[in-house]
Amino acid sequence: MNTDAYRCIRFEQDGQKAFLWFDRPAVLNALNRELIDEALDVFGRIAPETRVLVLRGTGDRAFAAGADLVEMQERTIWTDLDFGPRRELARRLESAPFPTVAALNGTALGGGLELALACHLRIASENAKLGLPETRLGIMPGNGGTARLPRLVGQGRALQMMLLAETVEAREAERIGLVNWVVPADEFDARVGALADRLAQLAPVSTRAVLDCVVRGADLSVDQAIENEHRWFQICLASPDKQEGVAAFLEKRLARFGGV
Repeated sequence: MNTDAYRCIRFEQDGQKAFLWFDRPAVLNALNRELIDEALDVFGRIAPETRVLVLRGTGDRAFAAGADLVEMQERTIWTDLDFGPRRELARRLESAPFPTVAALNGTALGGGLELALACHLRIASENAKLGLPETRLGIMPGNGGTARLPRLVGQGRALQMMLLAETVEAREAERIGLVNWVVPADEFDARVGALADRLAQLAPVSTRAVLDCVVRGADLSVDQAIENEHRWFQICLASPDKQEGVAAFLEKRLARFGGV
C-alpha cells in the first residue's frame, strides 16, 4: 500500500522520528477497520533507524473518539470472531523496540484510549478528556482496556471509570497516573515535538532494554523479571552506546548515541 493511498491515517517519517495521525476529523477520528488496517501497514514501513513513534489525531478536538458507531451497528459475534487487527495494533505499540507516545490533543474514548494505553507514554493537551464509556452502549472495553487501565490507575479507579462510564479531565488523568504530562493547548504541538526530539536522542540499546524489561516484566515473577533485566544489562555492557555514554560523561560533553 502506497502511503499516498491511505484514506484514514497520515504517516510521516522524519529521520529517527515517526508520526502517525488518525485522520478522520469529521467523525472525531473514530476507529474503523480501514483505519486499523492502515495503521498496521505503517509498522511495515517504519524506518529501521526509528527511535520514537508519536500517535495523534488530526485536528484539535479528538485523538480518537472510539469505535466507529456506524460500523459498530454491523458488528456481531460472527463479524468479530477475528478481533486480530485491533489487538495486533495495540500489541505492536506496546512491544515496539522504541518509545511509542500517544499525543492526546483532545477526546480519547473507548478504543482510542485503549490504543493510548498500549503506548509507553502519554502526553495530553489540557482540554483532553479520557474514558472507557462502553457500558453506555451495552458493551465493554474490548481491546485491552480492562487489562491495561487497572495497571496504570489501580483496580478501584479503573472499575469506577468503566462501570460508571466516567470520563476524566486531563489534569485528573495526570493526577491518577493515566497520562504522564498535561500541557497548555497553545503549547501542545511544540511540547510534543520537544518530547519526540528528546526521546530520539536516547541510547537505542538501553532504551530497548528498559522497554522490554518493564513491559515483559509485568507478566513475569520478580525472579524472572530480574533475570531478564540481568541479560539486558549484559547486552548494554557490550554496546558501543555504553562506551560513548561513559566517555561523554567523563569528558563533560553530550553523548552521541549510534546504537548497534
